Amino acid sequence: MEIKQTRLDELPSWAALKANAAELKGQSLASMFEADASRADEMSVDFGGYHYDFSKQLASPETIKLLIACAREAGIEERIKAMFAGEAINVSEDRSVLHLALRAPKGDEIIVDGVNVVDQVHEVLGRMGDFTDKIRSGEWKGATGKPIRNVVNIGIGGSHLGPEMATIALSHYSDREMKFRFVSNVDGSDFAEKTLDLDPEETLFIIVSKTFVTLETLTNAGTARDWIVDALGEDSVEHHFVAVSTNAEGVAKFGINTDNMFGFWDWVGGRYSMDSSVGLTIMCAIGRENFAEMLAGFNAVDEHLRSAPLEENMPVLMGLIGVWNRNLLNLPTVAILPYVAEMARFPAYLQQLEMESNGKHVMLNGDQVGWDTAAVFWGEPGTNGQHAFYQMIHQGTEIVPTEFIGFCDPIYPLGNHHDLLMANMFAQAEALAFGRDAETLRAAGSPESQISARICLGDRPSTTLLIDGQLTPRALGTLVALYEHRAFTEGVLWGIDSFDQWGVELGKVLAGTLADQLMDADKPDLQHDSSTNSLARRYRASQKRPV
Repeated sequence: MEIKQTRLDELPSWAALKANAAELKGQSLASMFEADASRADEMSVDFGGYHYDFSKQLASPETIKLLIACAREAGIEERIKAMFAGEAINVSEDRSVLHLALRAPKGDEIIVDGVNVVDQVHEVLGRMGDFTDKIRSGEWKGATGKPIRNVVNIGIGGSHLGPEMATIALSHYSDREMKFRFVSNVDGSDFAEKTLDLDPEETLFIIVSKTFVTLETLTNAGTARDWIVDALGEDSVEHHFVAVSTNAEGVAKFGINTDNMFGFWDWVGGRYSMDSSVGLTIMCAIGRENFAEMLAGFNAVDEHLRSAPLEENMPVLMGLIGVWNRNLLNLPTVAILPYVAEMARFPAYLQQLEMESNGKHVMLNGDQVGWDTAAVFWGEPGTNGQHAFYQMIHQGTEIVPTEFIGFCDPIYPLGNHHDLLMANMFAQAEALAFGRDAETLRAAGSPESQISARICLGDRPSTTLLIDGQLTPRALGTLVALYEHRAFTEGVLWGIDSFDQWGVELGKVLAGTLADQLMDADKPDLQHDSSTNSLARRYRASQKRPV
């Protein structure tokens, strides 16, 4: 499709935004709150029990108006419509971007090449549900007649991070009679440790690879196959393996019955795929009804993105604030701080979502970008992070925008734990914004010798997502979709393709060549740079191979 190509630095509102940033420079958050008693109300939005407070950003209501104007000038509304219409907004691969269809309700229509892909999605969801019912009820038996009690997901990237993150996050809803493990690293210790205490007779492997040729995944899958065959024999494979793939030939060659292959489509990007058949392990853990609830959360945000005015559109505002911090305030990182223990893998999940989507150096038309793109995402759950890296966020020389995520209700209401947890989250955001000066310290009786060391300068920007209720499947789907569309919004303003990932290809190609050379029984002809050649020879020597 032909997409309107815009340059961020040539948008009519961009100059006004730069002037706004210059005007705000030197103004403190304390002074902004003192000057505007309604700031918290003006700079927050609500949607579906989610309250997004961005009033502690180093921005003003005028900033937000200018950012929205920029988004309109960049064509955000047209790009949203194009995405929902199934147009090929993944320009470099000439593909539609339709993770939206994965969570569309039955009966909806999203037409691609004359086919309603929503019908296809629900056919696969139905097959997934039937399969997971058999696993969870014990109807599906292993080769020796025992029910499956252990499910091991083998994948990498989007075929691993999403399912692992969601299964851990929703552990409260999972079948506690079963174990769920995730293997992704080609380091052999990953497979060995994850299967150490498992009984092959009760273990099912879900191999997740769209192409069924991904080196790391197929290496681990081959080791899993050997593990099962050594214990149970060659005929056991079809009882202990299923596949999520589009490569029926490769799946059958592996020994998996293609009746037990769950497909998906080229318009599903890996980092947007946890709500497709890639999430089969999630469904095994939480059941088809809870999986449907998670999809409903995704879909609610999709409809919000499509219908809400930009001024009230939560994921769009999240993306615009990301652009403000990255490009106007020149802040290169973002700390993701969920105050939910079960969301331990959420920062890593968002790392891939943001940095694989928007870590690009060329625009849609192939021109070099003239501005910074993806921020570095990192983080840990609170309160653990408070006793680790928060010191740097409060007093370090680098300003780090932070994003706090908390739920009003706990999963486990133990004593006053949740009140203390939330008090910490609110307090950290307050401390980052307003700091602590020398006068306050002296009034509190701090020794003069400690004053300078204890000062916190404040003006460290943060947002807070405060969510009604507790972490449920629907809430998780909502949260993930908000961040998906945030990344999309940023990409539109930066003028890049947020849906390809060519940067991961080169390393894979070189690794394939080097793997052959490292394992060659004869002395290989190494024609890399001198450093790579030296490292390869040193490794081969350690393995007693000719160098």
